[in-house]
Amino acid sequence: MKLQTPETAAPADAAARKAIAPVICYPVATLPQPDLPLYRAAREGAAKVAEVRVPPREARCFEVPAGHFFRIRCVEGPQVGDLNLWNADDLTERFYSGKTRALHGTHLSTGDRMWSSFPSLRPMATITADTLDWYGFDAFGGAVHDVIGTRCDPYTHRLLSGGDYHHCCHSNLTRALAEARGLPLFQAEALVHDVLNVFMCTGFSRDTGQYFMKASPVRPGDHIEFLAEIDLLGGLSACPGGDCSTEHSSDAAACHPLLVELFRPRDGALSGWQSPAPSGYDRSHGM
Repeated sequence: MKLQTPETAAPADAAARKAIAPVICYPVATLPQPDLPLYRAAREGAAKVAEVRVPPREARCFEVPAGHFFRIRCVEGPQVGDLNLWNADDLTERFYSGKTRALHGTHLSTGDRMWSSFPSLRPMATITADTLDWYGFDAFGGAVHDVIGTRCDPYTHRLLSGGDYHHCCHSNLTRALAEARGLPLFQAEALVHDVLNVFMCTGFSRDTGQYFMKASPVRPGDHIEFLAEIDLLGGLSACPGGDCSTEHSSDAAACHPLLVELFRPRDGALSGWQSPAPSGYDRSHGM
């Protein structure tokens, strides 16, 4: 546990050091912005072409062609989900939660983008609608759809409890990816990565700085929707924590399914849009 009482005496200028104003690490004034009016116009009249139901405490994979929309919807009761995204043609290009957090903040909503790993570093998906955008930050510092949690996993579960549990989101996503692409478990596991915690309400405690979760505000009918910027393979786990109000990584919490719906815009609805190219950096690294 983190020490609550410092062991080192504060220096004479401690107050002055603490009073220094922060500087945003990555100013985003030059960051390319999505054309949300175009995306929303394209979404109007888009036809639903597929859906994938994700059972409680399980995960499923789904494919989304570039220029299509996908929606994650709460359908029966409060439930959070752990989302992975891969380039459908190259699974080594995957969602980079850390860089997404650095660019957009700890929690995502409409207009934010999910960025891919190096060396591509490009938008994989753009959030185009979020029925929980009203939540903002609560009095505890909690907010919805975080990119700070890693995903529940059997290794941390064993470390903290001494037991084995196979329906953690990490394991769920591993099984789903292995099945979807015919991979051995060890290969699939190496491709599973830190997630967008869909619908999960989280933050950092103000006294200890610990990652916390609380009951999700999601209700049946709520959804978050994305435009696929490149051809995507998605993986979604219906977390064993349910709404994450009390239990995590166990069969004790009430859990519900999640629904992934895919929509295809009318021909020409995204006129002028094109899938983003990988980063133009030459990868010489100064050599």
